[in-house]
Amino acid sequence: MTELAELLDSRIRDVPDYPKPGVLFKDIAPLLADAEAFGALVRALADRATELGATKVVGLEARGFVLAAPAAFAAGLGFVPIRKKGKLPGEVHAESYDLEYGSATLEVQCDAFAPGEKVLVIDDVLATGGTVAASLELVRRAGGVPVGVLVLMELGFLPGRERLTPHLDGVPLEALITV
Repeated sequence: MTELAELLDSRIRDVPDYPKPGVLFKDIAPLLADAEAFGALVRALADRATELGATKVVGLEARGFVLAAPAAFAAGLGFVPIRKKGKLPGEVHAESYDLEYGSATLEVQCDAFAPGEKVLVIDDVLATGGTVAASLELVRRAGGVPVGVLVLMELGFLPGRERLTPHLDGVPLEALITV
């Protein structure tokens, strides 16, 4: 594990039986509250956005916003939120996807990207892959070109990466930590 991964991992708290019995929740609140760890995370995300040649950074509701917005700012790039259905004004593209126990819909504003604009997608956790897959579809439908997907943490015991692979279409997927 890299020095950055060790720092970040040391600030993530395990919460047993949340939000339901049998689930071990990975709480990033202590990481966000630690200026050193949060700063290192934001710098790493911003550096990767620059390396990939992104011109916009997308954050996925809701914790993805907390990571992507400061990373976009630090890299001197624009930030675009991908939100849950009904939260954005104006014309939107929508994409529905299946969750473990149901379904959800994400939206992005139709004019969020210039045609061909290079977009880095950032989220907090890769679990089953549905949210990231839907976001990649939305970026493409709105005219953006995904250049990478970057997550703070990948839950390696779930099939997220495997389920997401067909939606990546060659776009690199990176996790700073795998648990």
